[in-house]
Amino acid sequence: MKNYYKINEISTLYNIGKDSLRYYEKIGILKPKREDNGYRLYSIQDIWRLNIIKDLRNLNFSMNKIKEYLENRTIENTLDILNQEIDLITKSINKLNYQKSSIKERMKSLQEDFKDPEKEIIDLKHFDERKVIMLNDNFSRDEEADFLIKKLHKKYENKLYLLGNNYVGVTMNATDVINKIYNSYTSVFFILNKNDKNYDFVLPEGDYVTLQYNGDYSRTKEFLPKMISFINENNMEVLSDPIELYKIDVHETSDVSQYLTQLQILVKKA
Repeated sequence: MKNYYKINEISTLYNIGKDSLRYYEKIGILKPKREDNGYRLYSIQDIWRLNIIKDLRNLNFSMNKIKEYLENRTIENTLDILNQEIDLITKSINKLNYQKSSIKERMKSLQEDFKDPEKEIIDLKHFDERKVIMLNDNFSRDEEADFLIKKLHKKYENKLYLLGNNYVGVTMNATDVINKIYNSYTSVFFILNKNDKNYDFVLPEGDYVTLQYNGDYSRTKEFLPKMISFINENNMEVLSDPIELYKIDVHETSDVSQYLTQLQILVKKA
């Protein structure tokens, strides 16, 4: 076994960039020797330090924390580090279990939605309150909706999964809909799991006039007038901005005829 290794060998062995190795030297957690020509030579001492650095970096420990540990290693400190590792691993497991649960729930709802025969029928349904994360912004085109959905997803990317997530939706300006303007939107949102604690808005519990259809989103303007007529004929009052919920969309299929959109309007008896 060699006593010293050059930077190219260490970089390849640990899959660490040369710039990172130079940075580790700069902050003092690696101390390679120098050949007469100035090349760095890494010793066995540097090797075990790199083993620890790589393990702790994989667990997202900061470089300051790693340096502090390397400079003051005791049994007590090692036990403390190991406990921190266990906590981080537990959090990762919990996150993966949450993701698994969300995906299984989405698979179930996707299967149910795909075989649901109830299409283009106006109905009155009761929904419990639904927790959402929402981005408020006025827009009028599908392309803008896609951008805002991506923007919202980016903000919460650690907890949202576009494939395997619950429904994505938009809200429409109620006054404009009543006045037969059907491309005036006010927000985008993701519906969360009912057990989620981190949400910023609630779609209220209540009775919603609903209709769902297959096909292109442009069909919304075909059905909203019928829903408003149904509301008026049944002496109801619109309570909030209508919802356009994308139960099956581009994230699940490239076949537009398989898209499933549900329109929802919260109402009460006038």
